[in-house]
Amino acid sequence: MVTKLTLEYDGTGFAGWARQPGKRTVQEEVERALRTVLGERDAGGEHPLTLRVAGRTDRGVHAWAQVASYRHEAVDPLRLNGLLGDDVAVLAAQPAPEGWDARRDATSRTYCYRVLARRARSVFTRSYALWWPRELDKGVLEECAQAILGRHDFTAFTPTETEHTRFERDVLRAEWRAGYPGKVHRWGGSEPDEDSLEFWIEAETFMRHMNRTLVGTMLEVASGRGTVDEFRRLLEGRPRAQAGPTAPAHGLALAGVSYVD
Repeated sequence: MVTKLTLEYDGTGFAGWARQPGKRTVQEEVERALRTVLGERDAGGEHPLTLRVAGRTDRGVHAWAQVASYRHEAVDPLRLNGLLGDDVAVLAAQPAPEGWDARRDATSRTYCYRVLARRARSVFTRSYALWWPRELDKGVLEECAQAILGRHDFTAFTPTETEHTRFERDVLRAEWRAGYPGKVHRWGGSEPDEDSLEFWIEAETFMRHMNRTLVGTMLEVASGRGTVDEFRRLLEGRPRAQAGPTAPAHGLALAGVSYVD
């Protein structure tokens, strides 16, 4: 039998999703909780409780709706969460069809990057949004986002030292929106924060640091360091050195994963 897990986590205290020797990772903590509840011991090799994940997040990156799968029965999330730290929670555990795989069967992933664009920093968003005190042209941001749509070569937006062999990606959605991070609303209020921005992007797959470098480059262009035409040329497979900085991890979150059914 196969189980589908939906999780959320605050990536601040984790070295990323994937298990790493001597480091705290989301995968290791959730697998440990599963083995405790199900009474399984690690016999070496590919254990049935080894999690397959839709998107391997890096150190400091958050997840609002990560999806993982394992070969065993479903467990009540309440039991698992009692064994997990306060910064990771299982939202749902559901039986899945035999052979279903959270990574292989995903049709797209959606990420959101949050930016607080104002002169004063905020104590409430410091772990979840990039503070950007410089002037921003929001029209330029949206032009850059529109340029990302479709199939492009994203060599400029991933580290030069990489295991990737294919650098083209199909972007299904890319847009900047007004955001809400850290806003204390008045009673009954639900309006977005005029100082908060969110960059949303959806694609079948992404390369390492791709979203963060896109954001870092777009912010530079929208602050007057470069033009939209120069940004478009980066999407033709230019070298990494021609793009902007990689935005910090704490502003990024895996927002969701899509499947055929």
